[in-house]
Amino acid sequence: MRILKSLLVWLCLIPVAILNGGLREHLLCPLVGQSWALPLSGLSLSLLIFLVTWTLLPLAGRFRRSECLAVAILWPLLTAAFELLAGLSSGFTLKELAEAYNPSMGNLWLLVILSTAISPIVTIQYRRKA
Repeated sequence: MRILKSLLVWLCLIPVAILNGGLREHLLCPLVGQSWALPLSGLSLSLLIFLVTWTLLPLAGRFRRSECLAVAILWPLLTAAFELLAGLSSGFTLKELAEAYNPSMGNLWLLVILSTAISPIVTIQYRRKA
């Protein structure tokens, strides 16, 4: 049941990510340009993922280690699948979507995926000790 509740927390990340992308395109890009806006947006989204997880995931209950691992695997898989489906439905090619995973191009999507995996672990482990 806690894993299902964790999916509700993960669903909260979607509008946060969409808002982050909107701010990147409409605020950061005009201010600092695309080459700076993209990595700044990746950093800010990673931080927002941690904040949302830290705030909401404890409401799902106390997780066992196996549940923690399941969430840490499930969330990044769901995130990558969502991004793939949203990108394809928006007309992007697989090649264009794969470029997001290349940090040398300024995109920190890998950091976002990593944050999505690590934030539940950090939150659950730290809250368990507290």
